[in-house]
Amino acid sequence: MRRYERLERIRRMDPHREATEIYRLSAAYEFPWDYTRSLELALYRTYAVPRIGRLLATTAELTDRSQKRYDDTSLLLDAVVEHGFGSVLGRTAIRRVNRMHHAYDIPDDDMRYVLCTFVVMPKRWIDAYGWRRLSRHETVAGAVHYRTLGQHMGIKDIPGTYEEFESCLDAYEEAHFAWDEGARRVSDATLDLMASWYPRPLAPVLRTATLALLDEPLLRAFRYTPPSAATRAWVRRAVRLRGRAVRLLPPRDAPHFARQNREIRSYPDGYRLADLGTSPVPGLRGCPVRHPDRAPGT
Repeated sequence: MRRYERLERIRRMDPHREATEIYRLSAAYEFPWDYTRSLELALYRTYAVPRIGRLLATTAELTDRSQKRYDDTSLLLDAVVEHGFGSVLGRTAIRRVNRMHHAYDIPDDDMRYVLCTFVVMPKRWIDAYGWRRLSRHETVAGAVHYRTLGQHMGIKDIPGTYEEFESCLDAYEEAHFAWDEGARRVSDATLDLMASWYPRPLAPVLRTATLALLDEPLLRAFRYTPPSAATRAWVRRAVRLRGRAVRLLPPRDAPHFARQNREIRSYPDGYRLADLGTSPVPGLRGCPVRHPDRAPGT
């Protein structure tokens, strides 16, 4: 396969009717490392909304059980990408996500914002650091894929286009990013988790490198001292050089999904999607979102 042959295939597909298949080709073949990093950043930046960060601190899921929470989120979201919305595993993953969110009184605005990060951050990351920029077909398909996910989650007033997702994200962050002590604890725990994937002596370097990739609004919200301009330039140049190196490699001939990531560490003996995540509220039965093709309580 030629380096751009898969992109040519994507451009022949319909980004609306074949959105998840395009997203799968992009995320699992073209940019698996970049999608992993950008979705980590997507979830991380939601902590800077105090209402979200405070809730995560209260549940202790990302402070006391950060590795498991990271693993479960990655595996559940990626199961839909790998298997599709209509598959048994895809439906199981969505049901688990819905039951977990239903356990808390999460405002619809926050749910919509988190969905926006999944759409916007991969494009911004890949355009800045990927081996090529994201194509229009991939951009549209990503928006359609996550709009479909949001509909399965019962989120209201979901943006319709990538541009609307982007505008929603930027406006929400401008209005809501702020300091919160609990959110800072969640942020610190996440940075510690990421550093734990590498040899311990590298932890300070990795923390500084991660902060160098964050934008000013995030750094201000968490009250981190910004790395020097030279450090930020060096780190960002290094990540861009990685993308240029990938461009010279042969195209991937097998998909790479989240379950294959070395960062996933909680389930060395395997897992069941139905068992992932936090426990549901006592007495809660079934999925809180109506599915016309499934009987209640299943």
